[in-house]
Amino acid sequence: MRALRVLLVALLAGLLPTGCGQAGAFPEGSTMARIKERGVLTVGIKFDQPMFGYKDPSSGRITGFDAEMARLVARDLTGSERNIRFVETVSRERENFIEQGVVDLVIATYSITPVRSERVSFTDPYYIAGQDMLVRVGDTTINQVTDLDGKTVCTATGSTSVDRLRSTVPTAELEIVDAYSICVPALVAGRVDALSTDDTILLGLFAQHPDTLRLVGKPFGREPYGMGLRKQDAAFRGYLNGLIARWLRDGEWDRAYMATIGVSGVTSSSARPSNR
Repeated sequence: MRALRVLLVALLAGLLPTGCGQAGAFPEGSTMARIKERGVLTVGIKFDQPMFGYKDPSSGRITGFDAEMARLVARDLTGSERNIRFVETVSRERENFIEQGVVDLVIATYSITPVRSERVSFTDPYYIAGQDMLVRVGDTTINQVTDLDGKTVCTATGSTSVDRLRSTVPTAELEIVDAYSICVPALVAGRVDALSTDDTILLGLFAQHPDTLRLVGKPFGREPYGMGLRKQDAAFRGYLNGLIARWLRDGEWDRAYMATIGVSGVTSSSARPSNR
């Protein structure tokens, strides 16, 4: 009983660490402990994808579902979602930024693939997307992926969209650029016939041009998004997987979805990973 009283007094006085977000709960030298000690989480994210990772030109704030996922990690590790530094990370730089230690992790519509997994580790999926197409509103010739035969299609370097388009519609002419935001003015101006990538990315781009662009709405393929981190950092991966599982159980995932992608009216039924 005396020992129990001593323990309770220590806990009430804040002398003992409690919860997974406390430095004392992390192994010494682990990525989690280093971030906690530093007090800031550094996350690679895209700045040009509305609803996922978007830098507001007026306020400078990073918004979107990926940004909300990152803030939840920061809150658990450092005690506040404000203790975060976002680094713009385009598709082709994601593996490099992880390997070079530019960022602690990448949360940037990052599809889990065997090729990428040779260089970096991924968490369990935190989001499920499908590939779709964005076309001009007056173009009625493209209504499914096979209609891209002979068409010029814009997509981004380093994305899984490139490989899927080449295998599904080898006769399409691909215009491969550094960022999807480059594709939009090319599509509006008629320099390309379609923009193809993950449906949720296209939904954000469509929301900015509802009078001139049309989302085809015929997804093909399946894209599980994972958080990317340094290869073989099993402890950090396990910690992040635990967070994702908890968010899916306690409603944090749903709240983040409704505050970002959900405002468009799209339901989360196909995008939500199964509970673990």
